[in-house]
Amino acid sequence: MDWEEFLKITSKLPVINPEALLAGVSNPALVEVQISRWKKAGKIIQLKKGMYLLAEPYRKIEVYEPYLAAVLKTPSYISLEKAFEYHNLIPEATTVFTSVTTKREARFVSKAGIFDYRHIKESLFWGYSSVTVNKQTAFIASCEKALLDFFYVKRLKVSLDYLKGLRLQNLEKVNVKKLLEYAQRFKKPKMLKVAKAIKEYRVASKKGEKVL
Repeated sequence: MDWEEFLKITSKLPVINPEALLAGVSNPALVEVQISRWKKAGKIIQLKKGMYLLAEPYRKIEVYEPYLAAVLKTPSYISLEKAFEYHNLIPEATTVFTSVTTKREARFVSKAGIFDYRHIKESLFWGYSSVTVNKQTAFIASCEKALLDFFYVKRLKVSLDYLKGLRLQNLEKVNVKKLLEYAQRFKKPKMLKVAKAIKEYRVASKKGEKVL
C-alpha cells in the first residue's frame, strides 16, 4: 500500500485504526513499516498505540477534538475545566481536554492535543450528554455535573473565596435544583456542601454583590 492509496482510504476518517485497515492486506507487516515511516515523516500523528490521525494538510474532514477524547478512552466524557469552557462558565480557554472515566487514569499527548483522564467510580458515571459535530460524537458533562466532578475528583474544599478564584461566569446556566439533586446522588455530605456553596455564590453573583 503506497501513500496515495492510504490517503484514498483514510482522508475522510477522523481517526485511523491500522488493524482495521490491515484486514485482508496480503503483507500487513510491510504496511506497519510504512505507517512507522509516515509517522516519522510527519504525515500521520500517533494519538496512542494503535490509533492515528492524518496530519492536517492531508485531511479532508475537520476533526472534532472532543470526539478524539471520547475514542481515546472508552467509556469517558469531558468534564471539569474543559466542560466549564464548553458551557462558557469560565472566561478563558483550556488547553487540556480533561475527561472522567471508569477505567484507569491516563494522559495522551500529541500534536492533536493533550487528553487527560481522571478516574471516577461507575456509580458516578452519569450527568453527561452526547454532542455530534461532523458526524463525530462526543460526550460532555452538564454544567452541574462538571462542577461537582471538579470538586470530587480533585478532592478540593469548597469556599466562596475559592469559587471566586475560579472566575466562574454565566452561572444562570446552572440549574440549582438539578445541582442539589446531583450532589445528593454522590451520597457524600461534602458534595452537598459543594452544591450549596455554588448556589450561594450564584445568588450573590446574580445580585452583583461582593463575594467575601
